[in-house]
Amino acid sequence: MLKFGYALSSEENPPRVLVANARAAEDAGFDFVSISDHIHPWIATQGHSPFVWTVLGGIAATTAHIDVGIGVSCPTTRMHPVLVAHASSTVSQLLGDRFFLGVGTGEALNEHVLGHRWPRHEIRLQQLEEAVKIIRMLWKGDTVNYEGRYYRVDNARIFDAPGPHRVPVIVSGFGPDAVELAAKIGDGYWGHGTDPSLVEHFVSAGGQGPRFAQVSLCWASDVEQARKTVLKYWPVGGVGGQLTQDLPTWNHFEQAVETLSEDRAIGSTPCGPDVDAVVRSVQQFADAGFDHIYFHQIGPDQRGFFDFWSDELRPALSRLAS
Repeated sequence: MLKFGYALSSEENPPRVLVANARAAEDAGFDFVSISDHIHPWIATQGHSPFVWTVLGGIAATTAHIDVGIGVSCPTTRMHPVLVAHASSTVSQLLGDRFFLGVGTGEALNEHVLGHRWPRHEIRLQQLEEAVKIIRMLWKGDTVNYEGRYYRVDNARIFDAPGPHRVPVIVSGFGPDAVELAAKIGDGYWGHGTDPSLVEHFVSAGGQGPRFAQVSLCWASDVEQARKTVLKYWPVGGVGGQLTQDLPTWNHFEQAVETLSEDRAIGSTPCGPDVDAVVRSVQQFADAGFDHIYFHQIGPDQRGFFDFWSDELRPALSRLAS
C-alpha cells in the first residue's frame, strides 16, 4: 500500500515554520513527514538551515500521530556516530514508534565544515557501515567500547536509549554499491529517481522494508509563476551526478546553476495547478517500486500546496492507491 508524506525543507524554511508545517501536514492527513539535515542551504536564496535535532523536538511537542523521519542524516563526519546515536535516542523518546532515521554518505556541502578531508565514495560507504553499527550498539543502552577502522568509542552509554521502540534505519543509495549496503544494513531504502533497477537491486540483494522517494513540485495557480519559483529557489534540481556530493559550498552550486538553461534547471518538475502532472510523477515512482512517496513543494507557498493536496491531489492519489 502506498503511503504519502510531506517534505520539510530545512534549506527553505526557518525552524518555527518547519514545526508549524509539520503540524499542518498532520492535520492534512499525510502519513509521514521527512525533514532534511543540512548545515548549509544549496544556494543562498534558499536562506535557511536550522539544526535538525532541535527542530525535531518542536515537532514532537506539536504533533500527535504522524510519523517523522530525517531524510537523511550523515553520521560520519560533521556528526560523530556517538552523537547521532545520542540525538536520535532522545528524539525516539519524544516521538516513540513514530520516528525513523534516514542515513546516507552525505554531501561535501555539509560535511567539510570541520576541516576533514572529503573521502572517496567507497570510503564513505565503509564509514557509514561502521557508523550504523556503532549507533545500533549504543541504542541498546549498554556501555560501549569500540575500536574500528574509522571510529573510536570509549566508555559511552546512552541512558535514555530508544527503549521498547526499535528505530528503523533507512539507508540512502544512488548507485549499485550504495544500494547493496542499504540492503545489508538498512531497515529500508531511500532512493533517488525513477529507475526501477535500483529497487530491484535492493530487493535482489536481500533488502526489506519501506522504500522512500521524493517528488519535487511547485504548485501555483499559474504555470509561469511556478517556473519562476523553481528557478529562484530550487534550480539545483538540474545539477546532477557527482557534483551534488562533491561541491563544497553554496557559491559553487550557484555557479553550477548559472550554466543551466531554464528547461534543464526545471527538468521534469511539475509546475502549476495540473493535478494530473503530479499524479503521473507519483505513478512513475510507484512503478519503480517505491511505496513511501513524499512531496517537496518548492518555494514559500506551502499553504497553497496544502489546499491543493486536500482538494485535488489526495483524492486523485486515493484512486491511484486503490
